[in-house]
Amino acid sequence: MSTPTQLFPPCPAFTEKSLVDLSSKVYIITGATSGVGLELAKILYSLHATVYIGARSHERFNTASSDINAEHPTSKGTLKPFIADLSSLSTIKPAVTHFLANEHRLDVLFLNAGVMTPPAGSKTADGFDLEMGVHCLAGFLLVSLLQPILSNTASHFCHPNTSIRVVYVSSLLNLSTPNGGVQLSSGVPKQLSGMQHYMQTKAGIYFLAQEFSRRQKEKGPGTDEQGLETRNPAGVLHVALNPGLMKTELQRHAPPPMRGIMGAVFKGPKYGAYTELYAGLAPDVKDGDFVIPWGRKGCVPDHIRGSTGAKAGEKSVSARFYEWCQEQAKPFM
Repeated sequence: MSTPTQLFPPCPAFTEKSLVDLSSKVYIITGATSGVGLELAKILYSLHATVYIGARSHERFNTASSDINAEHPTSKGTLKPFIADLSSLSTIKPAVTHFLANEHRLDVLFLNAGVMTPPAGSKTADGFDLEMGVHCLAGFLLVSLLQPILSNTASHFCHPNTSIRVVYVSSLLNLSTPNGGVQLSSGVPKQLSGMQHYMQTKAGIYFLAQEFSRRQKEKGPGTDEQGLETRNPAGVLHVALNPGLMKTELQRHAPPPMRGIMGAVFKGPKYGAYTELYAGLAPDVKDGDFVIPWGRKGCVPDHIRGSTGAKAGEKSVSARFYEWCQEQAKPFM
């Protein structure tokens, strides 16, 4: 999909008015205390869903939940905390364990949290590059730990169910993305600089969506406790997206002139929430789709799509990146 149509998209067609009631549904949104995540939480809560607010602390959760409740005081939905610092992988499994102890289903995991061009050399608590850690390693760990409950939720239907999904928030991959998406040296992502590195991690998010989807298909239908084939061969949908260019806290590290231009031109975060809403709930979305603003099907550049295919007996770039993430996340499983 061309760059201009993603920079200047038409008005969103799939909004809260496209949905009726989500009172039986359960959602997790990372980075839901501000920006796009907060707006998405408001939409889902207004439709009476159970929404787990991804937050770094209970204080941030309390502030966000008060904001959401104030805007939708008549909702019959439920707001619950999902407390994890995605820049510290050791905090993720306890959050998942708490979630699994309280819920029997998960309909959509929205991997919404992000950080953009922090100060050079910024690291996670585990010593990883901050953008790579938050965008890719934390996302990989979350999907791996929550995949069983997502699969179980999907298998409880008597027909293929396309509403159980993981939504991966990538970016406009047409601009500033390194050739091939992720630059690997001996299987390890290279440390690039500035916007190129940010875009490399966003391409990595797209690769993870494609790899989780591919590996699920290769594994085939699962089995239940009696050894019988599960009833939903469709499995979990893995959908990546470009949320669109918006005014959010993501630009807090950008130079003041750039922030000024963004503030004058970009839309508000609710528009990005509509992109995520479409990816997570629209009935026409399929496994492996790439969604563009403000809720349309699109595609990624050829050089990135090409990195998801094996060549001459060699593993694809996306497969090797997946395996690197898997190895880094293993101690935190």
